[in-house]
Amino acid sequence: MKKTFYITTPIYYPSGKLHIGNSYTTVLCDTVNRYKGLRGYDTRYLTGMDEHGQKVETVASELGKTPMEHVDDIARDTQNMWRTLDIKYDDFIRTTEKRHKTVVKKIFEQLLEQDDIYLGDYEGYYCMPCESFFTETQLEENHTCPDCGRETELVKEESYFLRLSKYENRLLKFIEDNPGFITPEKRKNEVVAFIKQGLFDLSVSRTSFDWGVKVVSNPAHVVYVWVDALSNYISSLGYGSSDESLFEKYWNGDEVVHVVGKDILRFHAIYWPIMLMALNIPINFKLYAHGWYMMKDGKMSKSTGQVVYPEPLIEKYGLDPLRYFLLKELPYAGDGVFTPEDFIARINFDLANDFGNLLNRTINMINKYFDSKISKPRKSYFEFDKQLTDLVSKTIEVYKEDMDKLNVSSAIQNVWTLISRTNKYIDETKPWVLAKDEDAKKELNSILYNLVESLRHIGILLSPILINSSKELFKQLNIPLELQTWDSLKWGKLGAVEVTDKPTPIFPRLDKKIEEEYILDLLKNNVVEETPENLIEIGDFLKIELVVGVIKECVVHPDADKLLVSQIDTKDKVRQIVSGISKFYTPEELVGKKVIVVKNLKPVKLRGVMSEGMVLAGKNKKELEVLEVSKLKAGDIIS
Repeated sequence: MKKTFYITTPIYYPSGKLHIGNSYTTVLCDTVNRYKGLRGYDTRYLTGMDEHGQKVETVASELGKTPMEHVDDIARDTQNMWRTLDIKYDDFIRTTEKRHKTVVKKIFEQLLEQDDIYLGDYEGYYCMPCESFFTETQLEENHTCPDCGRETELVKEESYFLRLSKYENRLLKFIEDNPGFITPEKRKNEVVAFIKQGLFDLSVSRTSFDWGVKVVSNPAHVVYVWVDALSNYISSLGYGSSDESLFEKYWNGDEVVHVVGKDILRFHAIYWPIMLMALNIPINFKLYAHGWYMMKDGKMSKSTGQVVYPEPLIEKYGLDPLRYFLLKELPYAGDGVFTPEDFIARINFDLANDFGNLLNRTINMINKYFDSKISKPRKSYFEFDKQLTDLVSKTIEVYKEDMDKLNVSSAIQNVWTLISRTNKYIDETKPWVLAKDEDAKKELNSILYNLVESLRHIGILLSPILINSSKELFKQLNIPLELQTWDSLKWGKLGAVEVTDKPTPIFPRLDKKIEEEYILDLLKNNVVEETPENLIEIGDFLKIELVVGVIKECVVHPDADKLLVSQIDTKDKVRQIVSGISKFYTPEELVGKKVIVVKNLKPVKLRGVMSEGMVLAGKNKKELEVLEVSKLKAGDIIS
């Protein structure tokens, strides 16, 4: 029976267009999954979208969409991106799906029933972009988020809590007893240090927004993002459903690997295993937390143009060069840096000069000296032969060790050592000299056979990484399918060889200056101004219909203390508008005010109440003021 292998990416948040930093995790998992498939494992690869939360609800409202419309759009774009990157996943989970929400509800009620979740009151600082709460001591200056640097909001509300403190010692012992549970080692040390500071019970519900999985026994609460999101790894396998066969097969199988970025390490290394302990589900996964892709000046940022998107690079240079760069340049326990210079250099030197030229030279020599056909030699003729075959065997072993622990960058480096050694073998044996000697045909045939056999091994090892180029290598060398497998990684399996008589370079060399300038232009085009200089055309402004509205009635939102619901007369009709301004105004203060209303904003439900426009206001860090007019009447146009 085949061994099983289950690998997952984190489910991505629908915050916008994905860049190469987001794509790295998915490409890494795809590569490791292909490698395990090559090894004969029964594999399953999961990715997907984390689609609930206040941020989604807020962004959707700003875009004039319902939350579902917004996440549908992002999910479609994300799946298109994975198709462009040729990601071979088995399941794409969305937390808005019924199969997931049903499991989340069951998990929450079970934990509540056994007192691992309890109802209390929460007061703390909340960062909406990060969907995270922080104590005052964890915050940066001016109560800014320690993770993203944005302003936080002091929140006080009723909340359910997960008893992290109850499982603190048990989790520490589990990590101690399972040294390979969290990798790399430095990440494990970070987690252990965090736990030893003492775990506070975790807020796992919210009442201030609607967009999420409702708590069955108390629908005023929405299940907070991490209990919801983390459950996807088992809800996608049918846990808690009438058919748990996938769960039994893969979760309780041979290998389960969660791959995440270092920024969400804590949630996966602490919250998730504690949830599993409370649910009495075995912690069968291993966690690998990788670094980030950076630009020269720091983290990728859309506002500065310091961001690279995959599509134009793939369209211009092909899929394999991007996959190669992403996988090669991010070290196992560190961060990687993207620069146009490094990207083009990798294509020209690693792919074109080292790998592509080795294949092209080999085929050209076979065509020139043997009319495209060579045979398997009966013996070895050179001392260099054993050096080459020994390195091939060694490369297979270290490659396997690296790939099994997800150190793909090191695996690639070791294959490139073999590529370099094979190129050196040509210089050592000098086939062009032997070609002048009619009595040296057998020796010359042997050299070219060894080159093809080394390339065959290289092609197999690179097939999970350079998914198109390895196929092209096999095609041009005319390697049969049965000799493209992991089991065929044994020297001398190849018999007679007949290569193509029309070889084409798989990686043409690029003009360094032209291509670097092209990528720099891409970066400039990616700048999204987020300052007052973000100019718009007059036509954009004229699309907005601004009119005067008179507030006739105003009450507090029935399910959200921070929201006010106003009935506003704009002459054509009385509009119901929901505004998040209760911190600054009472309902009584607003009645009678002449305000400026965005009339043609698409209606949207906010916490279950329809809002048919927007009231304009000005604000700074401390104050908010609704904009008013004095002489104009309801329905008068603002322009």
